[in-house]
Order: sequence, then C-alpha cells, then structure tokens
Amino acid sequence: MRGINHAHSWYKQDADKAIPAIAATGANVVRIVLSDGDVYTKDDAASVKHLLDLCKKNRLVAILEVHDGTGSDDVARLENAANYWISLAGTLKGLEDRVIINIANEWHGSSGQAEAWASAYRSVIPRLRSAGLEHLLIVDAAGWGQDAACIAQAGRSIFEADPQRNTIFSIHMYEVAAKDADTVRRNIDNSLAIGVPLIIGEFSDAQTGKPVDYKTIMSYCHERSVGWLVWSWYGNNADTANMDLVTGPDGELTSLGREIIEGERGVRSTARAVSTWL
Repeated sequence: MRGINHAHSWYKQDADKAIPAIAATGANVVRIVLSDGDVYTKDDAASVKHLLDLCKKNRLVAILEVHDGTGSDDVARLENAANYWISLAGTLKGLEDRVIINIANEWHGSSGQAEAWASAYRSVIPRLRSAGLEHLLIVDAAGWGQDAACIAQAGRSIFEADPQRNTIFSIHMYEVAAKDADTVRRNIDNSLAIGVPLIIGEFSDAQTGKPVDYKTIMSYCHERSVGWLVWSWYGNNADTANMDLVTGPDGELTSLGREIIEGERGVRSTARAVSTWL
C-alpha cells in the first residue's frame, strides 16, 4: 500500500481533478476525507458513489474515513461515525475488494488511555459487521493517531472483537510518533508484535515546524512490509503548508511531493499494482 491522503470534505469541488492526478503519481490507494455531518458538511451517498466511481476509473483502492470526530474522546462521535457507515451500506456493499473503511480519523485524542479507546471500538465494530459491512476496517491509534502504545496494549482485543478478524491499525506519524528513527522503528515493531497488520495512515516531513523522520518511515516501512499514506495532496493551512505535495488539485509537485513520489523508497519505486485491477 502506497498512497496519498486527499482532504475531499473541504475541497469537494476538486474531486474530478484530484483523483486522476493522484492516480497519475503511481499511487495504488487514496485515503479520502469524508464528513458524517457532525462538524463539516455531510458527504451523502450520491457524492460517495461518485468518488468511488472515480477511484474505479483510475484504478485506485479507496480508503474512506470520517473526520468529524478528530481528537475527540466522546464515544458519541465514534458511534455517529459508525452510524454513517451503516447508512452507506447500500453504496458500499459489493465493493469489498476496492473499498476500505477507516472508521474514524484520530478518534480519542487523549493518550495513555488504551482501554477507553479499545472499549469503544470493541462496541462499534460488531455493529458494522451486523449491518453487512464486510470490508477491511482500519482503526487509528489514540492520541490523535500518534499513541502507538495503545495498539500494543489493547489492539489485539479490538481485532478479536471483529467477528471477521479483518481489522488493522494505523499510526499517524508526526512529531510524537516519528520524532526520530528509534521512535519510528519502536512504534512499528511494537505494533506489529500483536500479530495484526499495520499501516502508517498519515505522515509528512514536519508538523507545525516540528521535524518528522519521514525518511526512516519510508525506508523502515519498506523493510517491514508496512503500507503508508502521506498527508496530503494539497490545501493545508499556512501553519502546515509544507505538507502539500502539489500546488493545487492537479498542480505541480512541490519539493516534498517530488521526494515522496519520485525519491528513493517513494511511491513510484515501491507501489505495486492491486490484484483487483489485474
């Protein structure tokens, strides 16, 4: 898995340009920001279907995520995300080979509360399965996605709460989870030690001026066969403008974009075609 995050929910008008441009990089997956309506403007079933049609046309696996509960510890926000996925069941069923559900972006902002984080996910995952959603599920780490220790401590219980045993975990590697090479390796190794697959769902070269060891992320993920998705295609605010990979929805690559896409261990040299499209 080698892919790119696209902040669709804030740039809904750009999908027809952005999705083909992301595919042109050689990425095999795109992680798409959606809203359940709690905080941002809701992405309804028709708009989600259009996105999935675009992904199919451009041979991209779609990871769909709900962004409204970002940083919240409120279980109701996680439950609302689950309700949103259940409401989309008619759109998503039958697409299990090319759609992945990332239940809630960075839900449970507090760190060091692995059981509270895990307990909530143990509750909502069986509901998704009961609604007929048989897709691969992704659960973000607590602590705004950066508390990798919660995966090592309680992740296995979430995995076992899934009747299909088809749930994986995601770390968002920024200034905490990827402050240096040792931290990157330790977080990946400890998470994989529970016997469940892992991806790095977000990373960049810096977070609000604080460095991120992105080169180790890319090289060690290659060594450990861990998938990754970089944040993000374009549209970051002034404090995080360094994270933009391109200058617009189908714009030119930035310096970071060239390194992530064209550099050693980058997208073009490590992405592999997905069997769905073969």
